[in-house]
Amino acid sequence: MKRMKLYEADDKMIDLISDNYSMLQGLSAFGIRLGFGDKTVDEVCREQDVDAYTFLAVVNFVINGYAPKTTDERLSVRTLLGYLRASHRFFLDFQLPSIRQKLEQTLCSNDHLAPLILQLYDAYAHDIRKHMTYEEKTLFPYVEALLRGEQTAKYNVDIFSKHHSDTTGKFHELKSIIIKYLPHDGLANSRLTDTLYDLYNNEEWIRNHSMVEDLIFVPAIRCLEKKVKDEEVSTRLQDMIKPMEGRETLSEREKDIIICLVQGMSNKEIASHLFISVNTVITHRRNIARKLQIHSVAGLTIYAIANNLIDSKCFSAM
Repeated sequence: MKRMKLYEADDKMIDLISDNYSMLQGLSAFGIRLGFGDKTVDEVCREQDVDAYTFLAVVNFVINGYAPKTTDERLSVRTLLGYLRASHRFFLDFQLPSIRQKLEQTLCSNDHLAPLILQLYDAYAHDIRKHMTYEEKTLFPYVEALLRGEQTAKYNVDIFSKHHSDTTGKFHELKSIIIKYLPHDGLANSRLTDTLYDLYNNEEWIRNHSMVEDLIFVPAIRCLEKKVKDEEVSTRLQDMIKPMEGRETLSEREKDIIICLVQGMSNKEIASHLFISVNTVITHRRNIARKLQIHSVAGLTIYAIANNLIDSKCFSAM
C-alpha cells in the first residue's frame, strides 16, 4: 500500500518501505542493504555511501510523481548513474527471464498459441534490451566522461533525449491478448493470473524507469554539461593568462618608460626626462611590448593602473 507523502531525510527508512513495498527493488538498485533497523533515511544513506538527497528525489518521484526542478544542481549524477545501471541489470538479468519462464510454464498446455505469445514476448524483450544496451554503450560512458570533466562535441544529452522512446507498447499488447484469448480453469488460470500480475508490475516499473531518466537524469546531465562547459571556458582563460604571467618581468627603467608614456610624453621628451638617448627609449618600448604583448598607450595605461605604477585618481586629474 502506498502512502501519499513526501519523504524526508529524517523519516525512518523502515516506514518508507512499509508504506511503499514497491521501493524494495529501488533500495537494491541504490546499493542499500537491508538490516538497517530503525535508522533514518539520512543515517542509512550516509552509512552505505548513498547520496540521500538524490535517493529521496527518486523515491518521491516514483511514489508521488514529484519531480525536482530541472535546474537542481544538488542531484548526484554519479548516484543516478549507479542506480540506473543496477536497474538495468535487475530487469535484463532477472525480471525478463523470470517472466518468460512463467509464461512457458503457464502456456505449456496450449500448443497452438504458446509459440506465438512467446514470440511476441521475445520481441518486446529484444526492444527493451536494445534500448538499455544503447544507454549502457553510449549514454553512460558519455556521462562518466562528463564526471571526469571531459566533454565531446559529437554527443550530448539532447541527442539521447530526442531518441528516448516509450518501449511498453508490445507489453500492453501482450497483456491484452492473454486476458482476452487465453481462458483457463483451475491451476492454469491461477498461474496465468500470477504471470499477468508480474507483467503489469513490470510495465509500471519500466515506465517509472523511463520517466526517472527523462525527468531527473536528463536534467541533471544538462546541469553537469553546463558545469563542465563553464569550467572549460575558465580553464581556457587561465591558459591565456598564464603565459602572460610567465613572461619576463619589467625592469625599473621600463616601468619608468611606461609612466612617461602614460603621461603623454614623446620619445624625445622621455629621453630628456630620463637622461637617455632616443634610441634607448625605442629599444625599451620594444622590450615592453614584447614582454607585455601590449602595443597601445591605452593598454599600457590600464596595465600601469592595475599594477599600481600610477594612481588612477592622479591619472584622471591629468
